[in-house]
Amino acid sequence: MPTQSVIIRDSGFLARALQQYLILLKKYPIITKSVTSGILSASGNLLSQALESSKNNKENSPRKKVNVLGPVHFAIYGLVITGPVSHYFYQLLEVLMPTTVPYSLIKRLLLERLIFAPAFLLLFYGVMNALEGKKLEDLQNKLKTSYWPAMKMNWKVWTPFQFININYIPVQFRVLFANLVALFWYAYLASIRK
Repeated sequence: MPTQSVIIRDSGFLARALQQYLILLKKYPIITKSVTSGILSASGNLLSQALESSKNNKENSPRKKVNVLGPVHFAIYGLVITGPVSHYFYQLLEVLMPTTVPYSLIKRLLLERLIFAPAFLLLFYGVMNALEGKKLEDLQNKLKTSYWPAMKMNWKVWTPFQFININYIPVQFRVLFANLVALFWYAYLASIRK
């Protein structure tokens, strides 16, 4: 008996969704980037929890419940911090170092990697500490134990992606590109902050 393949992907739906996203991006760039950042940041935290649960499953450890506040905190961070701050940073980068500036590819990368990235990671730790209702001493301890390892990992992981992002991705898509990479980065940060 011959079988027939069933198409499970509606390319028309994907095309319409992308078209709608582009329209929103053009009409409401900051809100669109912020909402996208919130959704992808929360997804990164859920991914982290799923990976941890899978690891615990393999080690026959008791299964933990999903921490609902984790994705909520990451969604708030993405919505309020990542989306708008990244939007304005990438816009500012275009003004400060247009592609006509000599060595702009390297200068942009150095500015992003040596100034923006460390400050943004510090902001992440501070905001998450506040959202979790922890004390200043907790933040200081987290910074002492995990900021430097996270910063080194940030430089290793993000440098090639950011080189591509700030030099070759059109400015209106840079936050989205960074958010897609950050989906996995936030999973990593959520796991080391525990």
